[in-house]
Amino acid sequence: MKKLHEKASKLNIELDEHQLSQFRQYYEMLIEKNKVMNLTAITEFEEVIDKHFMDSLLLTNVMDLSSVKTVIDVGTGAGFPGIPLKLAFPHLEVTLLDSLNKRVGFLNEVIDALSLSGIQAVHSRAEEGARNKAYRDHFDLCVSRAVANLQVLSEYCLPYVRLDGHFISYKSKDIEEELAQSKNAIHILGGSLEQTYSCPIPDTEILRQFVIIRKVQKTPKAYPRKAGTAAKSPIQ
Repeated sequence: MKKLHEKASKLNIELDEHQLSQFRQYYEMLIEKNKVMNLTAITEFEEVIDKHFMDSLLLTNVMDLSSVKTVIDVGTGAGFPGIPLKLAFPHLEVTLLDSLNKRVGFLNEVIDALSLSGIQAVHSRAEEGARNKAYRDHFDLCVSRAVANLQVLSEYCLPYVRLDGHFISYKSKDIEEELAQSKNAIHILGGSLEQTYSCPIPDTEILRQFVIIRKVQKTPKAYPRKAGTAAKSPIQ
């Protein structure tokens, strides 16, 4: 845990003993549950620190989270980046959204075991959740590490964001072509591309790309379209 503490410090995040203990327990629960369901291909502790925990926390390089209150993590999977962000920044009110009920069950086990408050796991497809009045136009920040084209992710994520809030996509490769393809979709959905950033995970050669989109207009009521449509026919 000393290594996690030192790496987090390089992002100006100071984790106390309680927070480090929570990260350790989260890791242990992740590995134990991974024996019976597919949560992650990354299981070695040091790799999880770098490729899951620190990768999630890199967001602090591009967003001042002290000014953020409500966050939704769309397609959260095993809880990344939402749970690490909640552990490091307890003031955040976090919603973890995933379409697989078994994963949501695991997330609820983690929430209970770590005695976390101000966080919930929701079983829903992104398209359906965005039509729920409790979630649409509600969040200061939407994040997603989901592996999907930005055209598709924008349709999934921008409806959740309040006006002047942000959608930040975690990307892991050259994104210039994807950005060009997504420009019109982002505009139609009420977004405006602010910036892109390339950030290394501390003490590694791993680069994380961030795409930062500000919500400047409400997403038209027609979006998101019914489940599966965005992936099959992205907005052009």
